[in-house]
Amino acid sequence: MQTNQIDITDFGPEHLEAAVRLSRQAGWPHRLEDWQMALALSEGVVAIEAARVVGTVLVTPYKADCATINMVIVDEAMRGRGLGRMLMDAALRIAGDRPPRLVATAEGLPLYEKLGFQETGRVLQHQGLVGGVAAPRGIESATAADIEAIAALDRRAFGADRKGLIAYLAKTGEFAVRRREGRVSGFAALRPFGRGEVIGPVVAADLDDAKALVAHFIAARPGRFVRVDTTVDTGLAPWLAELGLAHVGGGIAMMKPPIHRSADPAAITFTLASQALG
Repeated sequence: MQTNQIDITDFGPEHLEAAVRLSRQAGWPHRLEDWQMALALSEGVVAIEAARVVGTVLVTPYKADCATINMVIVDEAMRGRGLGRMLMDAALRIAGDRPPRLVATAEGLPLYEKLGFQETGRVLQHQGLVGGVAAPRGIESATAADIEAIAALDRRAFGADRKGLIAYLAKTGEFAVRRREGRVSGFAALRPFGRGEVIGPVVAADLDDAKALVAHFIAARPGRFVRVDTTVDTGLAPWLAELGLAHVGGGIAMMKPPIHRSADPAAITFTLASQALG
């Protein structure tokens, strides 16, 4: 059977509509606006065969600290031709010396393991229509003056400088904060995504504060569709399920190589910005 040549080229705005088509084919909820955000924060490539986009990958750099590899999609008609490996090779070249991270689907896991990625945790996706939740005390809307402190707290929790991501979230969504002794001790972000809205990242010193930060947004949104991506080790998932946010999937967090750093007890990431962005 004759096959056309596959070209790998830089991912540009002109490829976004095709990327949305591929993500819908994969069953992902991403809107055009969600792809625009990912591309604005990232570099990437697309695979093109016969003038048609048949694969995508993005790499989101967080200064020199690390990079997340995300939006790895291969057209279902192209699978089995090594295209996933071609896209990942390109992504690793873009990442350069930055330690790469990703969240693997079950389908992508064998390839990532071959490339030297190792599991570091499990991501749990919870979502649904939220019911009535009492507004917690002590949580307030963030102001523009809080963004620097939010970015600093996020860096302590995530282990990388994500000022660009925090600034983008401040522009397209909103933040809430917990203050202790006049200083920001925890925060949560909310933004439109997919079928509704996503809450994350959430960074706090303990589980109770994390619950309060999530509840702050849920309490104001009865009957709306909300998504939260957390990890097994945070202990937040059972509470999310009690609220009616069903566990609908997730993924495997991976690094190459795994970086083991001392946890900061005052800054723990309880929910992700997204599985793509960490």
